[in-house]
Amino acid sequence: MPKFSIFIVAVAALSSIPGIAAAQTAERPNVLFISIDDLNDWVGPLDGHPQAQTPNLDRLAAQGMLFTNAHAPAMLCNPSRAAIMTGISPASSGVYTNQTDWRVTARLQDAPTIPRYFKDNGYRSFGAGKLFHSSTYNPWAYFGYNDTTAWHAFFPSLDRQLPDEIRPHVRPANGTPLSVNFDWAAVSATDEAMGDGQIVTWSIEQILFDDDSPRFNAVGIYRPHLPWYLPQKYFDRYSLDEIQLPPVIENDLHDVPEAPLSGTPGGALDAMSIHNWVAEDESKQRWREGVRAYLASTTFADAQLGRLLDALEESGRFDDTIIVLWSDHGFHLGEKARWRKETLWRESTRVPLIIVAPGVTQPGTRTNSVVSLVDLYPTIVELAGLEMPDHPEGVSLLPLLEDPDAEWDHAAVSTNRFGNHAVSTDQYRYIRYSDGSEELYDIAADPHEWHNLAADPAYAAIKEDAAEWLPAHDEPVDPTARRTE
Repeated sequence: MPKFSIFIVAVAALSSIPGIAAAQTAERPNVLFISIDDLNDWVGPLDGHPQAQTPNLDRLAAQGMLFTNAHAPAMLCNPSRAAIMTGISPASSGVYTNQTDWRVTARLQDAPTIPRYFKDNGYRSFGAGKLFHSSTYNPWAYFGYNDTTAWHAFFPSLDRQLPDEIRPHVRPANGTPLSVNFDWAAVSATDEAMGDGQIVTWSIEQILFDDDSPRFNAVGIYRPHLPWYLPQKYFDRYSLDEIQLPPVIENDLHDVPEAPLSGTPGGALDAMSIHNWVAEDESKQRWREGVRAYLASTTFADAQLGRLLDALEESGRFDDTIIVLWSDHGFHLGEKARWRKETLWRESTRVPLIIVAPGVTQPGTRTNSVVSLVDLYPTIVELAGLEMPDHPEGVSLLPLLEDPDAEWDHAAVSTNRFGNHAVSTDQYRYIRYSDGSEELYDIAADPHEWHNLAADPAYAAIKEDAAEWLPAHDEPVDPTARRTE
């Protein structure tokens, strides 16, 4: 059993709360669990965009293990976060959309979430920001599915939102006729005054609090989720005239089936109509503006990560803290004629995943073995030396953490609505839609997924092998768990 482990997601801790059982730090490692919303592979450690400025993600990757082939379980916040936090996949739970309250579904209502499990096992559990979909921190949220039983304290409090003065504009600010949510603009505010800044400040107070009890600190950073409102200095880091657009080709979608293009639930283009401004602007200037805003928002989120890492080092607990950093899903910025997420293509599923586990991981290691974020639950439990619960479906990543070249015979399944799945293996990506149509890409030779090989008889065996990983059963949506208010 490993001596220590570090898990970074998004953590907030409170100072002193009476009645919480103490435990010896030497016996149990602390956990820092950090989630960054909508963060795709455009980060320095993954070489996803040549202009991305993410020094603190680079710093964290240099301290532990980087997973270069990690995939989200779903392409929307709620189903992905519910799967990560419970260790149960969307196909097993029936949680496919943001409108399903996972807490009342038959499969998940009795499954303790990661923070709840640590709390039940003697940890001081603190959370801040967007960890579930959506915390009360998110002022754009229509629904809130926080596990209120999981925390000794949470910021902001579970019954209020952040003050009006730090909420975003309520109308589009950039002059483009988009939805209110798809927008970007500079704001006159310090980092600390922003919502993410306040969350990180509160979390830092908990990290620095002098206490010997083992702590589970979860921190949910909202950027680079839309809308991209942030201090001007982050836009200034990227020259608009020099912005590099993601690589695309004409007629990219000519060889994909009708299902992802149909506009039906699960279709890739169901929200594309508001993005006609990209196709209509021959100068591509608006496209550059959008890419710049996303990169700037990523750098802002990276700066908040740096504040957390500085505090952890200052606390003197770095060597007995498990750090896990992840994102709930990826994000398109024009690839395959798509903006946002909710597709089964790679840019929508591939995410950063970094784990620092003192005594287990070696600094600066990486693995290309394919993993799923559903694997995080058993991984952190094993690293912490807790008894493994029965319900998680994933597999512990400990063998890879100990040896990045370890034999690894697993695949990652990503789900987008009912019956639509992508299987990621070390080399290939196989997609099957609910109507039976297919896509297959050789990621090693075609990382942008420009050439669908599904109809080529030469790849029949590859498809057959990949299909073995598809869920044997897709749980129907529970209509009683759907929220419509």
